[in-house]
Amino acid sequence: MAKKSKFVEEFKTFISRGNVIDLAVGVIIGGAFSKIVTSFVNDVVMPLLGLIIGGISFVDLKLVLKKVTATGEPLVLSYGLFLQAVVDFLLIAFVLFIVIKGINSFRFKKEEEVVEEAPPAPPQDIALLTEIRDLLKKE
Repeated sequence: MAKKSKFVEEFKTFISRGNVIDLAVGVIIGGAFSKIVTSFVNDVVMPLLGLIIGGISFVDLKLVLKKVTATGEPLVLSYGLFLQAVVDFLLIAFVLFIVIKGINSFRFKKEEEVVEEAPPAPPQDIALLTEIRDLLKKE
């Protein structure tokens, strides 16, 4: 029973750490963000791109490998869907790059501000007393 209790306590400590909770929140928000980007790519970017290159819908871009299979449906290679997934990935990667770059620039600016702050110079009488103390230590 004591081992089980220790295990439960260790698990509680692990799960209550900020890193685990931050990771969980990041995964959930990332999933929601992925849906937004996928919709943006499928519903905005790809139709515009298709219009620019001559009214082609990327969903319809397929290569028929075999006209009819045993199931009665053709065997197709849907490379248009793959192109949409690539554009989807590139947009997500670009947005994450911008977000991380912004966070890092904010973080580094904060550290620079802290480093730049020097302690105020002691009053002249304290500096003189410190100098006298150091001279007495030498003798």
